[in-house]
Amino acid sequence: MKINTLDLRIVSWLRYWFLPLARIAIFVVYFYFGILKLAGDSPASPLAHALVAKTVGVQHFTLLFNILAVYECLIGILFLIPKATRLVIPLLFIHMLIVCSPLLLVPRLAWAKPFVPTLEGQYIIKNVAIIALAIGIASQTTPLSKKQRAR
Repeated sequence: MKINTLDLRIVSWLRYWFLPLARIAIFVVYFYFGILKLAGDSPASPLAHALVAKTVGVQHFTLLFNILAVYECLIGILFLIPKATRLVIPLLFIHMLIVCSPLLLVPRLAWAKPFVPTLEGQYIIKNVAIIALAIGIASQTTPLSKKQRAR
């Protein structure tokens, strides 16, 4: 087998499996982290507590943390449904605004020193990969104008 033929097969296999594996990966991350929050076992609790204390008030923490947990589970589930892509992408970006805000709003917990994140900061920064993966999924969505012409 020639190297070009092997390369074509590998690339074809990767293209075929990218979308389902990407959807499953985002589901696992979002649903798992959401369940950890609902179970009271999330390592992100102190960071979230500090954010809520800084913004809307600590008296709202439990309610807001549970809403965030359910919201994360919902995002995870919606990523498994291809027809929900147009709905879930904006939900993901809203989520990212919330969960990335501690980098600016509670920097003492997110940064050890300039450009050196704490473990919590690293936890937040990894969201860049999730955003890129979500963009990759969204890029595979058939544009509405093509769907309308196909009818």
